[in-house]
Amino acid sequence: MERTCQVRACSSPLLPLPANSQTGNLLPSRAGGGGTSYRETGAPATTLTGKSPRAGAVAAGSLVPSRHCRCLRGLEEVDAAAIAVADAFAICWIVCGGLVSMGAAVGDGREEAEEGVMATDFFWSYTDEPHASRRREILAKHPQIKELFGPDPLAFLKIAAVVSLQLWTATFLRGASWMKILTVAYFFGSFLNHNLFLAIHELSHNLAFTTPSYNRWLGIFANLPIGVPMSITFQKYHLEHHRFQGVDGIDMDIPSQAEAHAVKNALSKSVWVVFQLFFYALRPLFLKPKPPGLWEFTNLIIQIALDASMVYFFGWKSLAYLILSTFVGGGMHPMAGHFISEHYVFNPDQETYSYYGPLNLMTWHVGYHNEHHDFPRIPGTRLYKVREIAPEYYNNLKSYKSWSQVIYMYIMDQTVGPFSRMKRKAPKKDS
Repeated sequence: MERTCQVRACSSPLLPLPANSQTGNLLPSRAGGGGTSYRETGAPATTLTGKSPRAGAVAAGSLVPSRHCRCLRGLEEVDAAAIAVADAFAICWIVCGGLVSMGAAVGDGREEAEEGVMATDFFWSYTDEPHASRRREILAKHPQIKELFGPDPLAFLKIAAVVSLQLWTATFLRGASWMKILTVAYFFGSFLNHNLFLAIHELSHNLAFTTPSYNRWLGIFANLPIGVPMSITFQKYHLEHHRFQGVDGIDMDIPSQAEAHAVKNALSKSVWVVFQLFFYALRPLFLKPKPPGLWEFTNLIIQIALDASMVYFFGWKSLAYLILSTFVGGGMHPMAGHFISEHYVFNPDQETYSYYGPLNLMTWHVGYHNEHHDFPRIPGTRLYKVREIAPEYYNNLKSYKSWSQVIYMYIMDQTVGPFSRMKRKAPKKDS
């Protein structure tokens, strides 16, 4: 599938050209016959073609979403204090963005015609994923990074504290009104349950204990307030996401064709974001089901026992609080911005993005995502040291400082959607 890029010199005062850029930043534009093209304002256009977005994108510079380039100014120019405040009040960002997106979805269409259309296929890469080769390079140049490998000795205590606090909160709310339960779930419980979800992510890499089975048991324990058994199953699919990043039919982190074709505008993207946790959880069960084993049944039985005990001793409202905390924390919520920021392609020459913002403190530093994929054996609490030791490999990569802003960009940019993921063909099996 061919892609066409129109490159012009950028005249925007909001996004000055990098010193080493020859053609400027790329903005999405309407491409004939569907697909995606990239444009800029200013000088006459030069057309570049190629079978993947990399053709032309490498020389052209970095991709900038078209509709709200003003909001991207913050990625490079807003100081850390302002970013922290923005994330602390991220609810306003998301609610306002969702309302605006609904208006944009039913607009008169003239702005859409000027600013581009969504791609009708994934971005296809014909090279290996970038992390294995970068890992070899970094270790050859900085072998001391191996000293960062190994479990986080405080992982158990951190998980136990969050599990205890969340279960206590559920029992405390047993007689509360539904409005109070929903409010506490969104503004408090969602942060705790999303923290536990990312603790399970950490445990899937065996980063609490050196013995794998101990990590599985701790994962089942961390799963309890989430309300739905997922710890063991998550590990199976997540490790494939690392080993086969972007590989068609194997990496279940990538949206399905059905999702991508159904989500076409700001309104449908808003709905998709709200329910993205369901898509994330159910997608592998439909597209690549794996037979459950003893560990899955153990996870299921223990979770059902906890849920039943919660209902028997404290009532349905306590269990509802736990489920709501999981649901709202994985939807239109600042913590859930990492689902989009990690691998959705806003720059056609980069498929993994890091986030360097304050919410890393609550999310096991999953924002250091390039560093994590390069070194999955390093716990989140030490990933910042990778960037400190080898800054030449990370400081030049595009990154984010606000997950709320990423959600807003995803919804409002007409050229970005579920198809905005990098894919690669599965290796052929030897006959």
